[in-house]
Amino acid sequence: MIPVAAQWTPLEELPQVDPRWQHHVEIPAHDGHAATTMAVLDTHSPALQAEGADLDAVERVLVCVHGNPTWSYLWRRVLAQAPAGWRVVAVDHVGMGHSERPETFRHLPHRIEDLDLALRALGVVGPGSAGRAVSVMVHDWGGAIGLGWAARTDAPIASVVATNTALWQPDDRVPPGIRAARAARLHELATVGTPTFVRAASLVGRPGPSREIARALASPYPDAASRRAVGEFVADIPLEADHPSRSTLVEVAEGVRRLGERGVPALVLWGAKDPVFTDRYLRDLLERLPGADVHRWADASHLVLEDRPEGVDLAWEWLTDERTAPATAPGTEPTDPAVDAAASSGPIWSRLTARAQDDPDATAITELGGDRRRSITFGALEQEVEQLARGLRRLGVQRGTRVAVLVPPGIDLTAVVYAVWRAGGSVVVADAGLGVAPMAGALRSADPQYVIGIAKGLAAVRALGVEGTRVLVSERTGRAARAERRAVDALLTLTDLRAGDPTTGPAPEPLPTPTPDDEAAVLFTSGATGPPKGVVYRHRQLLAQRDVIEQALELRGGESLVAAFAPFALYGPALGMTSAVPDMDVTQPDTLTAAALVEAVEAVDADVVFASPAALRNIVATHDPAHGTLDGVRLVMSAGAPVPVALLEDVARLVPNAATITPYGMTEALPLTSTDPRTVAAQDLAAHAGVCVGRPVPGVTLRIAPLAADGAPGEDDSLTDAPDVSGEVVARAPHVKSHYDRLWGTQRHTAHPTGWHRTGDIGHLDAQGRLWIEGRGIHTVTTERGPVTPGGIESRVERIEAVRSAAVVGIGPAGRQRVAVVLVPERGVDARLHGDSPVAAPDLAAAVRRAAGDGPGTAPVAAVLVRDRLPVDIRHASKIDRTALARWASRVLAGQGDATSGRGVAGLGQRLLGRVTRVGFRP
Repeated sequence: MIPVAAQWTPLEELPQVDPRWQHHVEIPAHDGHAATTMAVLDTHSPALQAEGADLDAVERVLVCVHGNPTWSYLWRRVLAQAPAGWRVVAVDHVGMGHSERPETFRHLPHRIEDLDLALRALGVVGPGSAGRAVSVMVHDWGGAIGLGWAARTDAPIASVVATNTALWQPDDRVPPGIRAARAARLHELATVGTPTFVRAASLVGRPGPSREIARALASPYPDAASRRAVGEFVADIPLEADHPSRSTLVEVAEGVRRLGERGVPALVLWGAKDPVFTDRYLRDLLERLPGADVHRWADASHLVLEDRPEGVDLAWEWLTDERTAPATAPGTEPTDPAVDAAASSGPIWSRLTARAQDDPDATAITELGGDRRRSITFGALEQEVEQLARGLRRLGVQRGTRVAVLVPPGIDLTAVVYAVWRAGGSVVVADAGLGVAPMAGALRSADPQYVIGIAKGLAAVRALGVEGTRVLVSERTGRAARAERRAVDALLTLTDLRAGDPTTGPAPEPLPTPTPDDEAAVLFTSGATGPPKGVVYRHRQLLAQRDVIEQALELRGGESLVAAFAPFALYGPALGMTSAVPDMDVTQPDTLTAAALVEAVEAVDADVVFASPAALRNIVATHDPAHGTLDGVRLVMSAGAPVPVALLEDVARLVPNAATITPYGMTEALPLTSTDPRTVAAQDLAAHAGVCVGRPVPGVTLRIAPLAADGAPGEDDSLTDAPDVSGEVVARAPHVKSHYDRLWGTQRHTAHPTGWHRTGDIGHLDAQGRLWIEGRGIHTVTTERGPVTPGGIESRVERIEAVRSAAVVGIGPAGRQRVAVVLVPERGVDARLHGDSPVAAPDLAAAVRRAAGDGPGTAPVAAVLVRDRLPVDIRHASKIDRTALARWASRVLAGQGDATSGRGVAGLGQRLLGRVTRVGFRP
């Protein structure tokens, strides 16, 4: 046996840990193992009790259980942030960390018993515990030990927190790294003979711990003798049916299921980049703990609390929350009488059914593409939806089953989405406009059980690791269809599903009717300001959204709509409207031409056109007088980004009888406001910063959370509707999303006060109750004068005749940033200092500075730069990527060259920085 503390670095020499936390407890002999000692980190250790830590004041205990090859040091931040009234105990398993190294091999049941004996010795349970409630926090193989103990103990278990762990070992899909580590030839070498396995835990991090922390995590394992238990832990993974720990792991897994059935609150903090504990283990954990709250970081790995230290903050927020119901539980959203009335009028497809009964031969959808035109009537669409819904039920889709849909807008997409709803499922929509890799990442986060898509979509997500039973949507038939299905590993085709393929099971019971609180959809944000976030809508929100769209945008059943904005291609049937999908690439809105729009309008005699700003811009650019005007269109709507008045004026020449409406909202809540920008008076434009997006639509209440000096929005008690106060826009409406999917912390931090949504947008209300948007909160420039929102300066600069578009970015450290304006000049304008220089010509720069102003809410413009175009998001081709733009501007001003032209500007950049430095900037 290696003596305690003989081999490793003492705590006094390690960062971020209080050596007074550590002490040792005696573990009596059991199950053939001799008595030994375990090291623990304890916020109420004997040393700290001697200094005043009062055990009698402890109300709750948190037990932290590490995995392999870490030790109690993993939980140092959890101990450091423990609030008053809590005791935190983090154990070192026998043979690991700073515990003794006995000679005997310990299997899973022995380690669960070790933990129980240690907690009894500490007075956490048993005599002396005073019946205090215990929470358990686990990681890695510590999950089986800690949750196994929680499932069998008589102690009152208050809650559990799990971080990247597993309770189930699938026989057929063991991660390659684990299989290799258990291989006879490699096991001893990788886990004991060398530090390979120990070091790998830190190396797989995203971004991973610092070198200093990585050394501390590995410090108890300097040689083969100290690493013996590391190898034993790997060998104890019960992959084989006759493994000594297999039956215990099965008992643990079922015990955790019983914890879930008892309603024990659970939080799961997950790093999705973990090469070992992948999302399939998360799926299994949530199946056993169905009420668990989840926060999943798409870019974090195995040591999730090292990759995302804010996870410790979330854990303590959750543990100390007085609420016992999960934040995302069905029915927790505030209800509205109007929503309940809408729900009582029938499900989201009720108007499709009604139109199919009243006017079955009327065209429901027409899709156009090249020389091909395809249409379906309301009667045929209703029949198609019902057939597919019954096929989905035979396939296994039930209430709450998630079905990802990778089908372009048109007849097939509409039929599939409504069929999923009719079958009781929830549609997961991550459109191709996100880009292939972000789309696949979004789908992995939602974890659909089924994926329905065209061959191109199924092939892409299969290659990128999206799981789920695949159903192919294909126009091919017979042998060609079967070959295509095999190529993308699909179980069957949409045609098979429609026809009742025998592989889908027996005939289903009658189709269910959803309740208002059933999950209906998981949609994804554009990713323009970070990774796409899943947004969950229940049927009550969908119904409310349908009704507010109808009222606010003045849509009428029986009319016809050209849906050149992908989200609205699905709303035609819900509104009882005929829809046309124009000939365009939905992943590139600016591929919609004037000719294609005219064709779509004429195909259905459209009354309404909905298109993104990028699409409108290309319509104007490609318009030929020979196309004529579209006199029958009464309304043009555009959303996705601010729409310049000049663009709408150009559009109006093509649709002279149409009103123009630009609804404002986001994936989480659309619409919130609506206006015709052409009606905003010139004096109002001059008096207000940003873009006027209009008054709240019916049912929406808006408030402003004023910005503090550091740019942070105010707390709940600061919300105001006073005019001319800039801050975060906070909205309440019956159609605001239910919650963010598997982002518990994001939901908590954006859904307050209760029932409200913090949009992340910065704006202000005017005296008429209209909302003016000044930019995103994350793009606010934090200067020494205070926060400067981009929208005010941008709107004034864009009134300069030579400027087509402009973006404001901050350069330098937070709190001392300087304002840079990046502009795109009008065609033919000589805007550059010389040649391809990214620096604006002096006269233009002076005009920009004059327009930007120097009054309240502004700051001097330190630099004016020029580009041929601004970087924008993929989905809308309209939202400026200011983060990328700020990086580019910083490189230019630091003299590191202009990536858009390939020319170095070092000398010029240094001169510019010199000038900026004179006003206080320190790069």
